[in-house]
Amino acid sequence: MSPWGTGLLLVLATAMAGALGGFVTNSGKDPWYGTLRKADLTPPDIVFAFVWPILFGLMAAGALMVLVRAGSFTRASRPLGIYFTMLMVNVAWSLFFFGLHDVPLALGILAALWLLIIATMVEFAQVSKSAAWLQAPYLAWVTFAGYLNAYVWWANPDLSGG
Repeated sequence: MSPWGTGLLLVLATAMAGALGGFVTNSGKDPWYGTLRKADLTPPDIVFAFVWPILFGLMAAGALMVLVRAGSFTRASRPLGIYFTMLMVNVAWSLFFFGLHDVPLALGILAALWLLIIATMVEFAQVSKSAAWLQAPYLAWVTFAGYLNAYVWWANPDLSGG
C-alpha cells in the first residue's frame, strides 16, 4: 500500500475510534448520567464536543508524523501498534462507563489507557519527539477524566459495576 493509502487508513481508524466512542457516550448518557453525582470540576457537555475532536486530531497528526518519518508502516509498526491499541482502549472506556455503566471497571480501563498513552509517547519519541508531544494534551485530558471517573465512583457508592 502507498504511504498515502496507509496514512488515510490511519486517519480513518482514528476518526472511527473517536466516532464510535462518541456514539457510545451519547447513547448511554441519558438519563443515567444525569442522575450521577459529579465533581464540581465536571465541564459542561459542550466542552467535550470541542475537546475530543481536537485531541483526536492531535493524536492522528502525531501518528502520521511517525508514519512519514519511519518511511513505511512496517518500520512504524511498533509505535503504531501501540497507538491502535490505545484507540481501542479509549473506545472500551466509553463502552464500559457510558454503555454498560460499569464505573469501577471503566476506571481500571482508564488507568490502562493512561499507561498506553505513556507507552505511545515513548515509542513515538524514538521516531519523532514532536509526534510524542502531540499526545501530551490527550494524556492531560485522560488524567483529568481519571479524576472525574474516580469521583463518580466515590460519590455514587451504589455503583458497583454493571
